[in-house]
Amino acid sequence: MTLAIFLIIAVILAGIQIAVPFLVKRTVIFGITVPEKHINNEKLSSFKKKYSLLVSLLSLISLVSYAIWVLSSSASEEQTVLIGTVIQFAIILFSFTLYFYFHGKTLQLKKKMKWGENTKQIQIADLSARAKDEMLPWYVFLVPILITVGVIGYTISQYTLLPDQIPTHWGINGEADAFTDKTPVSAVSSPLMLLVMQVMFLAIIISTKKSGIKLSATATNASRLRQLTLRKYTSWLLFLTSILLTGMFSFFQLRTIHPDIVDGTIVMAVPIIFLVITLGSTVAFALKVGRSDKRSIDEAAAGITDYDDDKHWVGGLFYVNKNDPSIFVEKRFGVGWTINFGNPIGYLIILIPIAIIILFSFL
Repeated sequence: MTLAIFLIIAVILAGIQIAVPFLVKRTVIFGITVPEKHINNEKLSSFKKKYSLLVSLLSLISLVSYAIWVLSSSASEEQTVLIGTVIQFAIILFSFTLYFYFHGKTLQLKKKMKWGENTKQIQIADLSARAKDEMLPWYVFLVPILITVGVIGYTISQYTLLPDQIPTHWGINGEADAFTDKTPVSAVSSPLMLLVMQVMFLAIIISTKKSGIKLSATATNASRLRQLTLRKYTSWLLFLTSILLTGMFSFFQLRTIHPDIVDGTIVMAVPIIFLVITLGSTVAFALKVGRSDKRSIDEAAAGITDYDDDKHWVGGLFYVNKNDPSIFVEKRFGVGWTINFGNPIGYLIILIPIAIIILFSFL
């Protein structure tokens, strides 16, 4: 079971990494802005194919070797989990190493070919697009928050029923494998951490909704569709994730209070169901957004190009622009959002919840 779970996670992870160059915004290749008329350049296409092929080969060799090792040895569950985790991180590390290599190659090619020179850079912001925005309203995210508050209240009212040792971590089989002494803080630490994450999700969705909708001057319809699709399905993915986390955390919290509430089969099934739905939703999100600007393509007008903001992107991964009021912007490598590191509000939304969660873990 442990092997199967890790193989599923690794295959999905590798699949996303392999597909990333073909899912990002069409005018951004390995973190570099490329004019619309050059995006199908033969060398750029070969860069993307080589990246995907190399990641595929490494992932295949690693996962086959991992499966053979587990099946042919008497590895313990802890060893299986450890090596499986190492392989997942190795795939990510290798992918990012290749990304930086091709990022440099793309930048060199852009400079050599002088793409974007002698053309007028245009930046478009479409205010009317907000009328078509289908993001979930912020108050929907209050539902999981209210559920968690209720769980905290119920835990406090049932404090005497709690065991002397409070679970702090659950293994892959759903059983607790780490404990701490019972105190008023430790009794509600798990739902409190969940509450912090839910508030962070709420802050992210509010900030994302206020972020500007930036369109391409050379592919306006395609970029508008991508932006609206990204915003819509980001809100749905965050809400689904919040609901799933609420259900799983609440389940284990209630089982701590009432150990006999369900049998072991259900306990083992809960994290697996959470994992399958989360991974499936993430893949669906990536494909839906990634394919959204590959159709409805406009014919680019001669003599103009999109605004080149490469100077604001460090390595094509980190966006730093103090003059941009947006807190979150679309990633250049990957599907989703990243922080505008030039806006201090972004630090507060992400770092404060992380600091609080770390504090709870120490307490």
